[in-house]
Amino acid sequence: MGMINLASLFRTKLILTGDDQPEHHRLARTLGWPSLVALGVGAIVGTGILTLIGVGADRAGPAVLLSFVVAGAICACAALCYAEMATMIPASGSAYTYSYAVLGEIFAWVVGWSLILEYSLVVSTVAVGWSGYAVGFLKGLGVPFPEALANGPALGGVVNLPAVAIIAVVAGLLMLGTRESARINMILVVLKIVTLALFVAVALPHFDAANFAPFAPNGYGSTEGTGGVKYGVMGAAAIIFFAFYGFDAISTAAEEAKNPERDLAIGIVGSMLACTVIYLVVAAVAVGALPVAQFGKSAEPLALILRSIGQGGVATVVAAAAAIALPTVLLAFLYGQSRIFLVMARDGFLPQSLAKISSRGTPVRITVLTAVLVSIVAGLMPLDEIASLANAGTLIAFIAVAACVLVSRRRDSDAKRPFRTPFAWLVAPAAILGCAYLFTSLQTKTQISFIIWNAIGLTVYFLYARARGHAGSPE
Repeated sequence: MGMINLASLFRTKLILTGDDQPEHHRLARTLGWPSLVALGVGAIVGTGILTLIGVGADRAGPAVLLSFVVAGAICACAALCYAEMATMIPASGSAYTYSYAVLGEIFAWVVGWSLILEYSLVVSTVAVGWSGYAVGFLKGLGVPFPEALANGPALGGVVNLPAVAIIAVVAGLLMLGTRESARINMILVVLKIVTLALFVAVALPHFDAANFAPFAPNGYGSTEGTGGVKYGVMGAAAIIFFAFYGFDAISTAAEEAKNPERDLAIGIVGSMLACTVIYLVVAAVAVGALPVAQFGKSAEPLALILRSIGQGGVATVVAAAAAIALPTVLLAFLYGQSRIFLVMARDGFLPQSLAKISSRGTPVRITVLTAVLVSIVAGLMPLDEIASLANAGTLIAFIAVAACVLVSRRRDSDAKRPFRTPFAWLVAPAAILGCAYLFTSLQTKTQISFIIWNAIGLTVYFLYARARGHAGSPE
């Protein structure tokens, strides 16, 4: 392997925007800002509010509301940083691309490797969550689904077949075309919002303020309980954080946005604001309608709350709507993952043949590869471990993007910035420190697993990818 040229590890890359790419690597520009906002809302409002509200309430009690506020505030700071970098560098690849342009190749690789973890595990988590709702819905109709085919080996089954099936369906839709995917996504997002509004309307009359006492039974910090689970407001925020991200998937659409300098900022910031309001309203109504102890450990907490207040019919409707609408999250993240893989293939870190674009303007080969990888994870791994490990990858990406804003402001102060992060020297450090604190609030085994994942990644980089990367200056 010879001596490593240290300078080459920090070489930066001149980023080509979509229109500068060779034709066989060029994506079709088909997305306006309404489609991007819908992509963001579709990604953010999903398994987090439909399934993880129970996990968060179990760990923080009624103070789960504060957990939502904390996680939302940190994500809002990160979202503002993403909006600046996405409009400044309107190219696919999200945090990986920004890191390559600003921080250097080794940082880009670590971020890209972390994003592979984030997106793959998010898709897997949502697919497992969707499977739970779908099987519950079928059971409500009197159609039992075999337990062995509805759970992975860790839960006593063979494979989670519904999870694998829904990934295949969404991957097929993405290969059909981005414009077509965006239209279906828009319809499903509207359905999802209507479903949550129905839950609020039906559960609100059962609101009882007494359910908010004691407000923070496990404290406001982060304390480790049995099995390494972190309790308290910050412990719950670290897992609920999973319910807020998704806006970063919008930044992977930069090369397919019609007017990236305007549309990306509207999509990222707009979807984040809308989802924060939705989450706080739904979480407050959920806690008010039923004591936390009764729904905290449920895989389908909203449906359970409705059944508990005598609204079994509405619960079935919510479960059905969740089963229909949750794939919007799959679509957004599978889309984002395939675009990140695409850019890494263009850069030579993955086989370049995978970067070929089909006649419909979509990266079919990379989409199939992504779908196969996440299907294996979704079919075999349990939900809670997947979710917290996905959070670790995202936190690293968010820290990197905030750092890119600070470094870029200092080094390239005259660069064109269609969107400027307000109070950047307060917002970006707040994103970095907030994400770092949430990382320390993750379970110890999650942190160790993440370190192992990146050790594997650096091994792959030095043994395979580094010699093939061709973006920097020749050594």
